Amino acid sequence: MIPVRGFEGAVVAVLGLGRSGLSAARALREGGAQVVVWDDTDSARARAEADGFEARRLDRTEAFDDVACLITSPGIPHLYPRPNAAILAALRAGVPVDNDIGLFFQSLGGDWDMYDQPPKVIAVTGSNGKSTTSALIHHILTTAGRESQLAGNIGRGVLDIDPPGDGGVVVLELSSYQTDLARSLTPDVAVFTNFSADHLDRHAGLGGYFAAKRRLFAEGGPDRAVIGVDEVEGLYLAGQLSEGRADDRVIRVSSGQKLAGPGWYVFARKGFLSEWRKGRQVGAVDLREVAGLPGAHNHQNACAAYAACRSLGLAPRDIEAAMHSFAGLPHRSQRVAESRGVTYVNDSKATNVDSALKALLAFPKVRWVCGGLMKEGGLAAMQPALDHVLKAYVIGREPESFALQLPGVATEICGDMATAVARASADAEPGEVVLLAPAAASFDQYDSFEKRGEDFIACVNAATGAK
Repeated sequence: MIPVRGFEGAVVAVLGLGRSGLSAARALREGGAQVVVWDDTDSARARAEADGFEARRLDRTEAFDDVACLITSPGIPHLYPRPNAAILAALRAGVPVDNDIGLFFQSLGGDWDMYDQPPKVIAVTGSNGKSTTSALIHHILTTAGRESQLAGNIGRGVLDIDPPGDGGVVVLELSSYQTDLARSLTPDVAVFTNFSADHLDRHAGLGGYFAAKRRLFAEGGPDRAVIGVDEVEGLYLAGQLSEGRADDRVIRVSSGQKLAGPGWYVFARKGFLSEWRKGRQVGAVDLREVAGLPGAHNHQNACAAYAACRSLGLAPRDIEAAMHSFAGLPHRSQRVAESRGVTYVNDSKATNVDSALKALLAFPKVRWVCGGLMKEGGLAAMQPALDHVLKAYVIGREPESFALQLPGVATEICGDMATAVARASADAEPGEVVLLAPAAASFDQYDSFEKRGEDFIACVNAATGAK
């Protein structure tokens, strides 16, 4: 656990008692704070009270008369579409609002001057690929013999990890919900994978969403930034951070375009990763045989992870060797079965149009299992990948409206996962891929994208006779 510094003897309120909220409460108590908590769910409050915490309603201004700070969980809105009542009460009382990420950065480094190699923090954000990039960085570091811990939006709660040791690295995946509110953001290396529309209601539009991501690079500023420049937002961010063309504090990465100039670049084209620095190539990796990273979108993740690890001094050959043993993550381009020459791939994490587009582009002949709770903007952006789709098998509570947004694509209204997988499996021929890439959230039928992916796997096993 990382004990939270700066609140010894003070009253700190914690709102939301899921994984991050309980972790923050315990870390605050460990650091000497007096912690009061609240969650609208009776069972969550009961668990916290059983752990020794005092429950206090926080939806009135007077509840904050003795409170030094409010710590809130990332899923609770603090501004848009409207602030939670407890957060609004804290703001009216003049009480600072923070989250566990802010507490983590605030509490680091107190005794790091005793280390020969001070620990490092790598923080990864972006619209898609955050989890894979973070997990790949962690895997590369661990395989290369570096102490590494994975936390944040993936793995353990950020305050639940052990204090890093001499030369240790903490790899954090950070969502826009986390970067938007954290009062302290000071990673050594910050990674921006890519950018596309998502969470627009939470951030009041695309500009607010980008501003939340950008805070990781603006609040104190990292020593080195790895920036995906395949979208204009990444280009803009790299330009804002760089002092000139040869400034190697910014490493620009791309999947699909060759980057050139006197700076530091990592890009992938036709399955080959290339690293260029000061106008010459200094490293290369053949990604075509890396089974855990299929498709151009995963090659972008590979470039970002490679660049982050190179910024810590790892050799190209060590990074390449570790990539070959990376198995990938569940529900992200996860190959779950092969039967009669047909491959079954679970990409349930493709909850928005951009991630589903990239998943489709990774395979030439796709039986596409799609549908769910559509996000703002519809499916028009899927058009560049629809020629890869042999047929779409649509699930969700409103599959007809989803199918209507796929003009020119053969569709079958299935409604549920079992029907979709059974029909796709019956239609598929050798060399084709049955791909779950929903392009939609899961909450109309499932509790999470993980539950949706698990259902897909179970249905694949039933359809193919696999175990």
